[in-house]
Amino acid sequence: MSELKAMTKQLLLNAFGGESMAHMRYLVFAEIAEKEGFPNVARLFKAIAFAEQVHARNHYNVLREYNTDETVSAGTPIGPGSTSKNLELAIRGEEFEVNEMYPVYLEAARYQGVSEAEKSFRFALEAEKIHAKLYREAKEYVDQGRDMPIKGKVWICPVCGHTYIGEEPPERCPVCGAPRSMYRGF
Repeated sequence: MSELKAMTKQLLLNAFGGESMAHMRYLVFAEIAEKEGFPNVARLFKAIAFAEQVHARNHYNVLREYNTDETVSAGTPIGPGSTSKNLELAIRGEEFEVNEMYPVYLEAARYQGVSEAEKSFRFALEAEKIHAKLYREAKEYVDQGRDMPIKGKVWICPVCGHTYIGEEPPERCPVCGAPRSMYRGF
């Protein structure tokens, strides 16, 4: 592993905290969607919660050389409510990651020459783009009082968090190259 610089270390800690909170937030949102009669939206939240767990694990693993106590500071959209409101919170969180957070984190890691952090941030960025799109689509249905139609399963790559909806996952993950057999279906 290339030397982990202080700034990239802090960005990894922030990303780890944010992804960990997203994981838990989406599990709470899934419970609410289920109760409100949106089982496919609940399934989407559960699947993407797993993708966020993958991102958190990847960020955390880059920090494996450390044996320190750290304070993690990460932002999160809060105020759970109806499924429509929860989707709005999810969209805001994902769009922040796509438009502001991960592009900057990725450039910092690249500039500091920390290839493992760069890869972890790139994996997350590519998945978050898909998550934002799926949450926007789900919100359109929920705001009409309908569940989001999902044909097949929501597939998550356990290596990078790539998210795909269909009967079968892609032959190979388009982000990290993992084989179809590794995908987890929800």
